[in-house]
Amino acid sequence: MNRAPDYIKDELLENLCASYRENNQIRSELFSRYGVKRGLRNADGTGVLAGITKLGNVHGYVLNEGEREPIHGRLTYRGYDIFDLILGFEQEDRFGFEEVGYLLLCGALPAKSQLLDFQETIGHERALPENFTEDIIMRAPSRDLMNKLAGATLSLYSYDPNPDDLSLENLMRQGISLMAKFPVIISHAYQAKRRYFDNASMYLHVPDFSKSTAENILGLIRSDGVYSHEEAMLLDRCLIIHAEHGGGNNSAFTARVTSSSGTDTYSAIAAAVSSLKGPRHGGANLKVADMLDDIRENVEDWTDEEELYAHLCKLLRGESGDRSGLIYGMGHAIYTLSDPRAVVLKSAARPLAEQKGLLDEFDLIERVERLTPRAFAEVKGVEKTMCANVDLYSGFVYRMLGIPREMFTPLFATARIVGWMAHRMEEITTGGRIIRPAYKPLSRRAEYIQLSNR
Repeated sequence: MNRAPDYIKDELLENLCASYRENNQIRSELFSRYGVKRGLRNADGTGVLAGITKLGNVHGYVLNEGEREPIHGRLTYRGYDIFDLILGFEQEDRFGFEEVGYLLLCGALPAKSQLLDFQETIGHERALPENFTEDIIMRAPSRDLMNKLAGATLSLYSYDPNPDDLSLENLMRQGISLMAKFPVIISHAYQAKRRYFDNASMYLHVPDFSKSTAENILGLIRSDGVYSHEEAMLLDRCLIIHAEHGGGNNSAFTARVTSSSGTDTYSAIAAAVSSLKGPRHGGANLKVADMLDDIRENVEDWTDEEELYAHLCKLLRGESGDRSGLIYGMGHAIYTLSDPRAVVLKSAARPLAEQKGLLDEFDLIERVERLTPRAFAEVKGVEKTMCANVDLYSGFVYRMLGIPREMFTPLFATARIVGWMAHRMEEITTGGRIIRPAYKPLSRRAEYIQLSNR
């Protein structure tokens, strides 16, 4: 592909950055002095209360005498426990992501006729605008599918006959349309990436309007379009547990912040996609995959817990992996004893791992989960209740499903679109004020000096 020449010289960049560093130092103690709650977190680790929601609740601890007391994590959608929802779908052996979408967007579980109408509408809305794939996705392919998803989302504004209308009816229409189109966009973006950056064959399948979201994703990304019912059901469960995670998570809060300004749906959702891409948020599943690669390459005997423990300590000391000093997939801002999403994936992953002959890798991940708290205490000198989060197992599940690594985070976005739209509608219909927190200014008054005298 043709790229524009780079006229920004290294010497200029060095001078600009040197000036920035000289004039942008903020001492860490100033945050405490002025009572700044960094990351919108209170001193005890709880989040600053910034709004009210009826959508989802993330519960991972209780405050007892002013101290956090660990409990097993709970995730609820509109009051329904995630375990109860998934158990209900499993007992009837049916896909549940579309029903969860209805629940989050509308506020109640649908009757059978309502669900059928909703599923049929989503099926017909999967079709991208005419020539959208050729003009928007193929003409400017991206190495990173999240950037392409954000750009394609913004481009859909131009194809919407009523993009700026903030009525509830229009927001609901846009939400259903995006929920339907995201699987097709990420699948076509993946094919474009294969063709232009991997020098591999590209195969573009037409979505099946009668199939579920999970079935369509597997059918669209595989060359032969073939998948098993069990594989699609497992992917459906992945979509369900990623659909919503409270208004305080970074991407949902991004959707609410942008929505509070009155901007259009496509701008707000593109911003949420961009937030999710970050390695401290949805992009963490890629960091887990890279970390497990490092462990597999450098730990000779995966069953030797002492050898594995020693390597985990090296990761925490920043001596291996990406040198960040982190063990990705372990620990969470809210969950303490357990992350319910990880519990769901872990229980579903074991039988598939056994079926595919990958139990040794599953057991390795379990050992990482078990040994990390002890390694963290030894290296960091802090006793901390720590559980596996969803990212420790999600990438492994996706890999067993034959899903390429570059699609891990886009799949997260494909699930979370329903949560984002539900938060956007709630913010617009009940928020009422633009979100505008304060920042303590440190700059002092300066007198302007003529250019010739500087």
